[in-house]
Amino acid sequence: MKLSARLIQIAERLPMGCKLADIGSDHALLPVYAVKNGLALSAVAGEVNEGPLKAAQQQVAQAGLTSSIAVRKGDGLAVVSPGEVDTITIAGMGGALIASILEAGQEKLAGVHTLVLQPNVGEDLVRRWLLRHEWALTEESILEEDGKIYEILTARRLPDSTGFNAQLYAPRALPGSEMKLTEELLLLLGPWLIKEPNAVWFEKWHGEIKQLERIRSSVASSSHEASRIKEQELAELARQLKEVMECLQKDKQ
Repeated sequence: MKLSARLIQIAERLPMGCKLADIGSDHALLPVYAVKNGLALSAVAGEVNEGPLKAAQQQVAQAGLTSSIAVRKGDGLAVVSPGEVDTITIAGMGGALIASILEAGQEKLAGVHTLVLQPNVGEDLVRRWLLRHEWALTEESILEEDGKIYEILTARRLPDSTGFNAQLYAPRALPGSEMKLTEELLLLLGPWLIKEPNAVWFEKWHGEIKQLERIRSSVASSSHEASRIKEQELAELARQLKEVMECLQKDKQ
């Protein structure tokens, strides 16, 4: 079975021998790969739509894994029972949706020690949820595939997740600048990604700055007072991001 680079990176972050639930599993590619390669002892492939559900059932049957992988129809974490799994993956959705799935299914997280999450957008919303609910963000990765950029966030239950997160998001100096990397900026940019920014990370944020400036220009055309405030906020955020990019690129030279 050939997986995309994105799914391979998610699979690599699964604890060996885990009991996996893959939410929004689509064709169940990840659970099949994980069980076939010994990464997961068992898996639940959850899907809310009938078409992908049937595709997942077919994939599991063809792999001869119907005894190890349960394909279930349901919304979010409704497909698992408390204590049934210890690792959950949610990939290919917006960050707001991932956060809402976790929020709605909090009682299903009993016994879960690892979350591997891949939001397509709104990564900061996922980080905020994890921080608020005392999950330790232990790893982040970023990659580009087929012209799209993906971030993968791995979170775990630690004995002192609160202390871990306090240190992870503590404001820090930006090399070569008087500006500080605040908790807000770290939530936005990724506290691990910003430590070792790669070319894909820079590409993403240069693109985001351009998008911010387009939105600011659009807002600037409005005569409403609220638009003036919004324009100033966008301009300040763009300024901060530009300074971060400039300082970190100099630091890598």
